[in-house]
Amino acid sequence: MYSQRIKIWPDEKVLLAKIARGREDAFAIIYNRFRKKIYTFSLQMLKSEEQAEEVMQETFLKLWQLQDDVERINNLEVYLRTLTRNKCLNVIRRLKLEVSADREMKWSWDEAHNETEEHILLRDTTNVLKAGIALLPQQQRQVYQLCREEGLKYEEVAERLNLSPLTVQTHMKMALRFLRNHLSKHTDLVILTIIFRLF
Repeated sequence: MYSQRIKIWPDEKVLLAKIARGREDAFAIIYNRFRKKIYTFSLQMLKSEEQAEEVMQETFLKLWQLQDDVERINNLEVYLRTLTRNKCLNVIRRLKLEVSADREMKWSWDEAHNETEEHILLRDTTNVLKAGIALLPQQQRQVYQLCREEGLKYEEVAERLNLSPLTVQTHMKMALRFLRNHLSKHTDLVILTIIFRLF
């Protein structure tokens, strides 16, 4: 019978209670304690540094957004490991769907298509995305441009804009959510598939 118990830090409940009250200092302790474990675990599953970084940020964002429910967590390490694993599996499932969609598009695509038409399509879809970016609130737009267009990490953006990494994560999530909704309203399915690759 398995009797060994997973180690729980004596201050874990205290930190979670502080996070429930919006204490960023307590969140920073948890972040520094687990970020390397979560990143390494994600990297092993996804084999992609960029995707592992994104899963790590999403995992911590989820923890922060739990608010009062965060105090119901009985074992933080088990919770974070399970959450990370589920997010990695979601990424893997999404990638498989994208590969499948790519295959379908290859077979259905007219091989005699005109390169000029392809250029026009790409230009039009890019314009839709640019229009959506212009509609973002200023800080969300700055965060999106620094992360996606300049390739900066959340910590680097936070330092440049004098914000906390958590605030940067939140702005990025909101920006992406808005842009996806904007694109889905202004493009058809084929164009949407192409333009989402620009993210």
